[in-house]
Amino acid sequence: MSEWTATARANATPDEVLQVLTHPEEIRRWSPVDFDLDDLDGRRLAPGTRGRVTGKLAGVRVGFDVEVHAADEARLELSAEGPVALDVRYELAVDDAGAELSASVSMRRGSGLTGRLVANATAALLSAGALEGAAGRIAQVAESQSEATGRFARVAESQSRTTGRFARVAEQQPTLAAA
Repeated sequence: MSEWTATARANATPDEVLQVLTHPEEIRRWSPVDFDLDDLDGRRLAPGTRGRVTGKLAGVRVGFDVEVHAADEARLELSAEGPVALDVRYELAVDDAGAELSASVSMRRGSGLTGRLVANATAALLSAGALEGAAGRIAQVAESQSEATGRFARVAESQSRTTGRFARVAEQQPTLAAA
């Protein structure tokens, strides 16, 4: 069994990083491989979720049956069975900047010609830094969402203060009925 690891820090909360890890449209923003997601049980990856992922690796169309074992603010764990078997784990922890992401991918080699081809291509991709790149992009996407959420909260807070001022002014003005 081969294993690759990577670490990244994000100026975002672990929950914001988890959102990037579990929503298919967000996953497309950081995944090193283009993919199609078929038959997903639900709208996002959650414990017990199963689905089928297909894509091209080394010019060969491959498919994996995915099962999510855990998905919470502390970690995302899943396995993917196809021409090779992959065990994927993302651990999330709070740090001074926001969140630390530790990623690991373990691969069990498949059998047959396709299994060997996919195993070699996967090992080459991961050895060339694909996991480090993905971890960095996960952090960037989470930070961009955190900034957008912060801007939204600041706008909502500003509107709330403005609405509150209008309410106080309205309370101070005599109404026509009272006059």
